[in-house]
This record gives sequence, structure tokens and C-alpha cells, in this order.
Amino acid sequence: MPYSLTDKLVIGISSRALFDLEHENRLYDEQGVAAFCSYQRAHENEPLRPGTAFPLVQALLGLNPLLPERRIEVVVVSRNSPDTGLRAFNAIEAHGLDITRAAFTGGARSLVEYLKAFEVDLFLSRNRGDVQEAIDHGVAAALLYDPPATFRAPEGQIRIAFDGDAVLFSPESEHIYKTQGLDAFAAHEQANRRRAMAEGPFAKLLLRLSALQQEFRSRGAPCPVRIAIVTARSSPAHARVIHTLRDWQVDVDEAFFMGGASKDQVLAAFGAQMFFDDQDAHVQPASVRVPSGIVPYAGGSTDAQSRPCNDTSSPLP
Repeated sequence: MPYSLTDKLVIGISSRALFDLEHENRLYDEQGVAAFCSYQRAHENEPLRPGTAFPLVQALLGLNPLLPERRIEVVVVSRNSPDTGLRAFNAIEAHGLDITRAAFTGGARSLVEYLKAFEVDLFLSRNRGDVQEAIDHGVAAALLYDPPATFRAPEGQIRIAFDGDAVLFSPESEHIYKTQGLDAFAAHEQANRRRAMAEGPFAKLLLRLSALQQEFRSRGAPCPVRIAIVTARSSPAHARVIHTLRDWQVDVDEAFFMGGASKDQVLAAFGAQMFFDDQDAHVQPASVRVPSGIVPYAGGSTDAQSRPCNDTSSPLP
């Protein structure tokens, strides 16, 4: 019987999101593909430092030995060629990461069909175009910022923090706020406080993580997965979040209704191995303290987010 990924939590990740390949990316930009390939071959046995997503991937893979059967799979999905991709697999082995699957696509125009072929639930990358295309085709994805210099992952736990609107929930309410103002947003949320919001791009990921939590709890085992919502909403708009989670039968561990206050200190206190938000104004300061990624709008945005200041459009993932 073929190995099935259907019932797994599958994380697709670019090699540059998993490891620090910024020097190599600059080399690619400045000197071209031949210089990049030559450098990768010459240094393929040298260690690579962890990238932004490394703490999250390491922690997620650490769940597998705690479960009765393997539930987490990580797949490297990269525009590298098989030849240059060898360096990433050498680094995976050196760091002791239990990753065995990869798609090295050699500069393919699109990664979306490969993400779907591997049944990816979440795609993490440093390439804006690849992330936007994934979101446009219904795959949860985030563009990662530079890793924080001093972050230390909590031992023995997975801590993931999500923004609400346009991440876990649909962007409908956020669009009202941006186009009609705070008063219209507040009135809309009050009128609909008991009506569940539609699912946003990361809703299915939240449900997958919630199922993992329930599996641990059903066995009476300590649950190492901790989930937080960190949203700019405040009372009384918080009520609709609670009613939506009830409708989805999801219990998050912590929720912070910030009312427009900065999220970075709360995220640092929570110790998130990854924070997902749709606004650069939140992700940029958070990324200094915890690993963070921005979630683009399907089809791009006409009114919302500014370009992350440390983003690159390089085709190297």
C-alpha cells in the first residue's frame, strides 16, 4: 500500500525558510545561477544555520514520537535543482530533522501543483510570488520575515499564534473596517456577534492543530501544543470570535484582544514559535521577537498591507 498523506498534518517548506540561505540568495541575485550552483556544490557539506521556520519544524516533528502513529510530515518544496538541493538535505541530516520528502523543481514556473500533490496544509517560504500563488489557489501560506536574533524556543512545547481576521477568519469584517471605518465595523460585529465568521485561509490548519490537541487530551496525556489568537479586536467585537470558535468546536488556549495595541510584547511573553498575521504593521515589530510570517490576501490587496521591508522577490525560495 502506498504511504498516504491524507490524514497527516503536512508542512511544505522552502529550503530558505528552513535554513539561513540569505548569503546564497544575494549571490544568486548579484552573480546569477551559475555562481550560485558552483557555490552550493563547493559548500554542500558545510553546516547551515537555522532559518525562520526551523524552531516550528523541529517542534512539530518532535510530536511524532509522542503519538501512536506518525501524524506530522514536512516536505521541502524548492525551486532548487536536485543538484543544488543536496546541500539542504545534508543540512537536514546534520540537524537531525526527520524529513525524508522533497520536491526540487529546478526553477519550475509554479509550485502550486506540487503543493497540492503532497497535500500540503501549510506552505512557508521567503518568496513572495510563491506564497501569493499558493494563497490564490487555496493553500494556506505565509511569507516569512528574517528570524529574530535572540529567540529561544520553549522546550517540549509547540506554541503558534494567529491573527484573526483575514487569517483564521474571512476578511469580510476587516474589509468593512478599512472601507467604512471603526464605527461601521463595531456595529456590524455587534449585530452579527452570534453568527460564525466564514473560514479564512488558515482555518483548516487551526482545525488540524485542534485535532492534535484533542488526541493528546483523549489519552490523558499532557498536551504539548498551545494555540493563541492575538487580534487587534477589542470588546465588544471579541464576542464574535468566541462564538465562531464554538461553532467550529475549537478551544484555543489563549486569546488576546489588543484593541489596536502592539502585539510584539504579548507574542514574546507567549513564546510563539510562529506568528501569522496579514498586516506588516503587526508582523514587522513581532518578527524582532518571535518567528513571524505575513499572510497575503487572495488575489493580492488593494487597500491593506504594505510590502514587508525585508522581503525579496528573488526566485530563489
